[in-house]
Amino acid sequence: MVEQGDAAPLLRWAEGPAVSLPQAPELQAGGRGWGSGGAAEPLRRREPEELGPSEVLLQPGRLEPGDVEEDQVVAVFVVTFDPRSGNMVEWCLPQDIDLEGVEFKSMASGSHKIQSDFIYFRKGPFYGLACFANMPVESELERGARMKSVGILSPSYTLLYRYMHFLENQVRHQLEMPGHYSHLAAFYEDKKGVLHAGPGRGSSLPPVYWLPSIHRYMYPEMKITHPAGCMSQFIKFFGEQILILWKFALLRKRILIFSPPPVGVVCYRVYCCCCLANISLPGIRGTIPESKPFFYVNVADIENLEVEVSYVACTTEKIFEEKPELYDVYVDNQNVKTHHDHLQPLLKINSADREKYRRLNEQRQMLLYSQEVGEDYHPCEEDLFVLFFLEQNNRIFQTLLEISASQDKTLTAEHARGMGLDPQGDRSFLMDLLEAYGIDVMLVIDNPCCP
Repeated sequence: MVEQGDAAPLLRWAEGPAVSLPQAPELQAGGRGWGSGGAAEPLRRREPEELGPSEVLLQPGRLEPGDVEEDQVVAVFVVTFDPRSGNMVEWCLPQDIDLEGVEFKSMASGSHKIQSDFIYFRKGPFYGLACFANMPVESELERGARMKSVGILSPSYTLLYRYMHFLENQVRHQLEMPGHYSHLAAFYEDKKGVLHAGPGRGSSLPPVYWLPSIHRYMYPEMKITHPAGCMSQFIKFFGEQILILWKFALLRKRILIFSPPPVGVVCYRVYCCCCLANISLPGIRGTIPESKPFFYVNVADIENLEVEVSYVACTTEKIFEEKPELYDVYVDNQNVKTHHDHLQPLLKINSADREKYRRLNEQRQMLLYSQEVGEDYHPCEEDLFVLFFLEQNNRIFQTLLEISASQDKTLTAEHARGMGLDPQGDRSFLMDLLEAYGIDVMLVIDNPCCP
């Protein structure tokens, strides 16, 4: 298998420096893993020499050419539900690692109603993945059900998917043979990472890499059992409202997604929402906070969320809706809402949004046609969606940077249309964008006349 970071041809965007992308996992086993979908059949892995120069995509993150993201597991743990004590960590390695709160992150509120789930979450500077399972047992002491989660922590979440199958098997093993940890201990010894201590390391978070890769040949062989990838399902689920989420993500708002369990698929919506805000132009990324994927959060995370200026997260706890100080945008099923008056105009779909959505669907139909006629190379839907929004974002910021460098610094209705925006419908969005990114441009688009 060709590993992430290997040399490959590059496609340049907007005259910016070209770098290679970190890989993203395929979607497998009922939606497990980022990445592409398509038909329920194994993907053929393509070697680098088979790819054309237009089949590679920029990464707007911080990896440099040749960098390889380290595959590190810093902790392995087993969480159980005790009928008397509630959720508790029953075993972990290393034994001295701080796992406070992991017992609630890795077993989502409401999980007792479902048979199995998987959960991505954040714990301090680390990201976690846990697999949950619920098994009926003939035991009065356990009240007829045994529930456990087996999980891991890593400095980055982009490689956690590799261990999904292992964790699923291990949680079943723990349910059937409680107290047998030898496989988990051997796994930790094999995969444990060495964290290099540095000045202020305890308070600084590692870089986050989350743009999916277009390199199909980088992916490991996996059985694809989900009808389509997570980005494709994300956009089908929200429809035109994807453009509303796109604007809030680009403005780096605090976005909280509510859903009852299972929470795994909702973690993918968090990831996809972050992907909408990709920008690969130099000079833009450092001007605004990262859009942080917090994945699953619960009431134990309230103190952390109170100090965050930008994040995307999901929860199964309805009580969050009653705490509007913790979020800017609340998503309940397909209902997107905000309690901020100045953000209300962004909830309206305008003509430019509909045109973007039409073009997105048109490109998807062309992609499906190319797959049907059996062309030698065709990208997957995930690549199409990621490239679509990356190009849209680059076009907006390229225009804004050019205007800010001009003599009169004036942004007109013609400029807005050139960026694919509605001069009137997106006026509020443009004003928020200029303020959020600190771009020195004067907006001369008049407000629509009041009746």
